[in-house]
Amino acid sequence: MEKVAFVFPGQGSQAVGMGKEFYDHFKAAREVFEEADDTLRFSISGLCFEGPEEALKLTENTQPAMLTVSIAALRVLQAERGIEPGLTAGHSLGEYSALVASGALTFAEAVQIVRLRGRFMQEAVPVGEGTMAAILGMEREEVERVCEEASSGEILSPANFNCPGQIVIAGHTKAVERAIEIVKQKGKKAMPLQVSAPFHSPLMKPAGIRLSEALQSTTVKELRVPVVTNVEAKANSALERVKPLLVEQVSSPVRWEESMRQMIEEGIEQVLEIGPGKVLSGLMKRIDPKVGTGNLEDIQSLKKIS
Repeated sequence: MEKVAFVFPGQGSQAVGMGKEFYDHFKAAREVFEEADDTLRFSISGLCFEGPEEALKLTENTQPAMLTVSIAALRVLQAERGIEPGLTAGHSLGEYSALVASGALTFAEAVQIVRLRGRFMQEAVPVGEGTMAAILGMEREEVERVCEEASSGEILSPANFNCPGQIVIAGHTKAVERAIEIVKQKGKKAMPLQVSAPFHSPLMKPAGIRLSEALQSTTVKELRVPVVTNVEAKANSALERVKPLLVEQVSSPVRWEESMRQMIEEGIEQVLEIGPGKVLSGLMKRIDPKVGTGNLEDIQSLKKIS
């Protein structure tokens, strides 16, 4: 048997209509959406299926919506195919889906926490004061030097190490703009991202403090499957590490490329992306094309999974 890892997408992969097919055709998915609506006391299912897009794009809505659709897809996979992973991981917000898949968090607790996480992250920095940009074709050390040069007393640092040649930076808006100019002068590509805050930068520390308080009432259970965490890029099975790592994750870089290489070292041969989009499958192809990839977001993609 091939050793399979489940990976879960984060913010940016959302789209109006996501999860609707599973809801219409599978009881396991319907139950997840109903539980989310009951827990949050509003129709997150309606927001996923019908939008409007502007409301779905608000961070405090996007995060519970993405988690709900990912877990609905996971429950369909478990009911229809019975595949169990050797490891799990999730990109940023997706780490909460990975923790639900591992048994560490219940879905109801996770959906409440990510709703708050989205709100705390949005409120940590006034709108317009912070942003993010993707830098293409540069090595890690080069990007770190650009951040130092462009910061000019403001905050600017790498936020996502996604795959070879794709690093995202985050910080004060003016610092990000200066970095984009420096990168272009060096003949490389930099693209501003359509985000509402500088996620995974030190500017998010106030969100981490509030998240830490909110997590106090959350119960973490034994992990059935280790989770490769964004902060350490190592497999974690210790339940007492779960909360501190989630708090640190808000203001620390997402070490995705290292996380995937860690999975490969641990013998993973197939990575299955569960939830909307194919972003993580695309990154894996650039990290190591020998690793098999698949995704699960609708009935068509379910048919391809044996």
